[in-house]
Amino acid sequence: MLLDTASLYFRAYFGVPDSVKAPDGTPVNAVRGLLDFIDRLVKDHRPEHLVACMDADWRPRWRVDLIPTYKAHRVAEERPDAADREEVPDTLAPQVPVIEDVLDAIGIARVGVAGFEADDVIGTFTARAGGPVDIVTGDRDLYQLVDDERGVRVLYPLKGVGTLQLTDEAVLREKYGVDGRGYADLALLRGDPSDGLPGVPGIGEKTAAKLLAEFGDLAGIVAAADDPRARLTPSQRKRLTEARPYLAVAPKVVRVAGDVPLPDVGTALPRAPRDPAALEELARRWGLGGSLERLLGTLAR
Repeated sequence: MLLDTASLYFRAYFGVPDSVKAPDGTPVNAVRGLLDFIDRLVKDHRPEHLVACMDADWRPRWRVDLIPTYKAHRVAEERPDAADREEVPDTLAPQVPVIEDVLDAIGIARVGVAGFEADDVIGTFTARAGGPVDIVTGDRDLYQLVDDERGVRVLYPLKGVGTLQLTDEAVLREKYGVDGRGYADLALLRGDPSDGLPGVPGIGEKTAAKLLAEFGDLAGIVAAADDPRARLTPSQRKRLTEARPYLAVAPKVVRVAGDVPLPDVGTALPRAPRDPAALEELARRWGLGGSLERLLGTLAR
């Protein structure tokens, strides 16, 4: 099981009241919410291996060099280092180091790699996996990794993590008209304002799905734009031709990496805390209470 950790703690932050606080009054709603999420996921799905995948670089320079608008609207304003800072709610940012310390003390593998996003870490673990993989994320970008043959599915939270959309290729075909391999092409054609991807003007999700059904993949669509015999409307041909510079670089930006240099870490689900003394101190300082106790009990069982 691979956790898109930031996606989950953002959901925890907005889903758990900020009245959940440490003894000193500091909000810990994201910390406790994430622990509750992990507890529920382990109870319901019983993974043998668990990795909390992190954004060591949430907006990698190599992606921005290709598409300068990539996640540009999420950059924090009015800070001297704004180019490197994601805008995060003021009461969430201090909770992230606590989350990291707690996961480390429990012994849940936590992996981030410099120059890459959590999506790329997830993509590489998935590529290397020798068995089924469950990816837990609220980010639809990772639908591109869904692969029935390899047992790769996305668990997409609809409400907390108690209600998950178990996303396999049948779900993707029903909702989007593509399989996992086709989802990245669909996404880059339609664009994604939340990631600053312009897409091809005039090519929405339904049109993109029809083009992929007709021509197979992005390469087939680009080739069709150059073929006067291909069944494209004049406006589609014009739009695809004008978007050629974008289409040349978008695949590298949109597709998750599968060759990230991962550290050599143990990913087996821990049965007991790696550092009980540190965990006890963290639990006391931050008032982690029942959320931590429930997770430790679940891991022990």
